[in-house]
Amino acid sequence: MRLLRIGQPGGERPVVEVDGVHYDAGGVVEDFGLGFWAEGPAALAEAVASGALPRVDVEGQRVGAALPRGGALICIGMNYAAHAAESGSAPPERPIVFLKSPATLAGPDDEVTIPRGSTKTDWEVELGVVIGQEATNLGEDDDPLAHVAGYVLANDLSERTFQLEESGGQWSKGKCCRGFLPLGPYVATPDEVDATSLRLRSWVNGEPRQDSSTADLVFSVAELVRDLSQYMTLEPGDLVLTGTPEGVALSGRFPYLAPGDVVELEIDGLGRQRQTYRGA
Repeated sequence: MRLLRIGQPGGERPVVEVDGVHYDAGGVVEDFGLGFWAEGPAALAEAVASGALPRVDVEGQRVGAALPRGGALICIGMNYAAHAAESGSAPPERPIVFLKSPATLAGPDDEVTIPRGSTKTDWEVELGVVIGQEATNLGEDDDPLAHVAGYVLANDLSERTFQLEESGGQWSKGKCCRGFLPLGPYVATPDEVDATSLRLRSWVNGEPRQDSSTADLVFSVAELVRDLSQYMTLEPGDLVLTGTPEGVALSGRFPYLAPGDVVELEIDGLGRQRQTYRGA
């Protein structure tokens, strides 16, 4: 299944897509919030199979952030060796963790405002992991992927001056500007994609920037879920962003984003995003 949220900001309604057909999920769930992810996907799949859900036409309608506000937004840094190298660092020996704020969530095609005074706003295509079952202190015999409810395309936007020069050592300063997490267009359940080998790409004004695969992750999805569970409780509805590959402006090979720029991002099986950027 593919789960998406359709409608204007604050008025999104849940929709499920199966085999290219969209169904109104409102009769089963109010939204894809925290209370949905533990048992909701199974109930929704049953409703689709029974023919209980009406079809809907989503053509031309706004696609909202694939998740509503509520869960933790947990991010992993430097999780591709080539990106670490272009940033001037060695690959990390342990996962680097930082957080984003709820106000960063935005629709995949929403316009993005470059922060006031920013000269270093940067794009980052990433695989997002939606937690479906609580994960705490997972052991070697536990299956971390049993705690995953789905996967989603994300743009983990960064303001590099805030992140690296004014951070005080905390990357989150450069990650939490409003609208800095375009998410979606949909969450795909694990049966839809093989998260170990997904192609990730990004473009700016039609020119290629990033082109890599999740096979190149330093720490796999399973390793990340197990590691994070040692330090925090991952709850249903939480989102883990797994890091970005090489090809960002921080490398020095490309200019940072400016008003009028268009960023497009894509992950195989998880859809495509397109954002126009404007000044504050």
